[in-house]
Amino acid sequence: MDVFAQLSSGDAVLKIVDMHTCGEPTRIVIQGFPSLSGVSLLQKRASAKAHHDDIRQRLMLEPRGHHDMYGAILVSETEEKEADIGVLFCHNEGFSTMCGHATIALGRFLIDTHDLNIFPNRDRVVFDPSSRTSLLKLHAPCGLVQVSIPTLPPSQNFPLRSDPSRPVSFESVPSFVAVRDLVVTLPINRQWPQLISSQRDTVRIDIAYGGAFYALVTAQELGFSSGLCSPSTIAQFDHATRLLKMHVQETSECSAFVVHPTEPDLGFLYSVIVVDQKGPTSELGLCFFADQELDRSPTGSGVCARVALAIAKHERDLFENHEYHSVVSHKAGAGSFVGTAIERTTLQGTGRHFGRQWDAVKVRVSGNAFYTSCSTMVLERGDSLSASGFTLSLPEN
Repeated sequence: MDVFAQLSSGDAVLKIVDMHTCGEPTRIVIQGFPSLSGVSLLQKRASAKAHHDDIRQRLMLEPRGHHDMYGAILVSETEEKEADIGVLFCHNEGFSTMCGHATIALGRFLIDTHDLNIFPNRDRVVFDPSSRTSLLKLHAPCGLVQVSIPTLPPSQNFPLRSDPSRPVSFESVPSFVAVRDLVVTLPINRQWPQLISSQRDTVRIDIAYGGAFYALVTAQELGFSSGLCSPSTIAQFDHATRLLKMHVQETSECSAFVVHPTEPDLGFLYSVIVVDQKGPTSELGLCFFADQELDRSPTGSGVCARVALAIAKHERDLFENHEYHSVVSHKAGAGSFVGTAIERTTLQGTGRHFGRQWDAVKVRVSGNAFYTSCSTMVLERGDSLSASGFTLSLPEN
């Protein structure tokens, strides 16, 4: 038997499709992840965290992945009856609640696959021949996301398949601002050299939700007078955002704003995005999320949060497009996301937030994703080192 065939048919096999959205990876698991207990998608997410985190680590971390890997685990059935399919997003630290770049990648993949073992409800996806788009209803942990995928019409030789020459777009769950212009006072053990050099111990931030909670801060507020460009380094921004995020998470007067109206499981700070305005219709961002993963893309759910903030500050109107860049897309001149507020809405609190109301907007985000590989991951018997993956770091004393 050929070595590849032998390995591919063994135990602990995970079959994956790798894609990228503006350089940010999405590792889609199409076979091999165990069935998850629970009725709701959030319960299935809890089951994955409690019982199968070793597989997440195997997928995300070295030697099969790396510190900045990102993944998507398909969930064929959820409690959301309108959904065509569900998904759990994962990264170097655990499982997230929403991901825009991965949604864009999944949109293409789920149109291109016609394997009902992978996508049992594939035939429910609606194709509009006039616009040459397909509409997919994706259930993410944050809620139902509508995805519009440019689609090539079927021919004699090919079934429906995605059109990579046009951007995928999605309409996420309602996005809202949790707090504006929050002045954060940092103790000396949470300050970084650039802040100290500016002779300040405070930073002004905004916190907004776009499927996950983001702290939004300008480079200048962090003490980087030149903005998101050299001579500053990514390592310096990594250090500053790590300290800021830790302080927001551990300080009640800051974390009190990180509240979801209906789902307590969604009430945590996911990321810090450093923003830098590049013109009247363009903005650059540097997004550190999870355990300081650095997003190569402009961060789709972060774009939703930033659009909600711009609307709240009356800096933008409905249906006004705005271009969002990462450092990768800015340098390459390609791969930016476009974010547009398309509807105002309100969110009604439940549980301990009953009676409280949040002003929110629905945001449309568009971008392009591309395939990079298809592969089979194996765990050979006796390979304890790679069973749960690893991150490279010095040993502790």
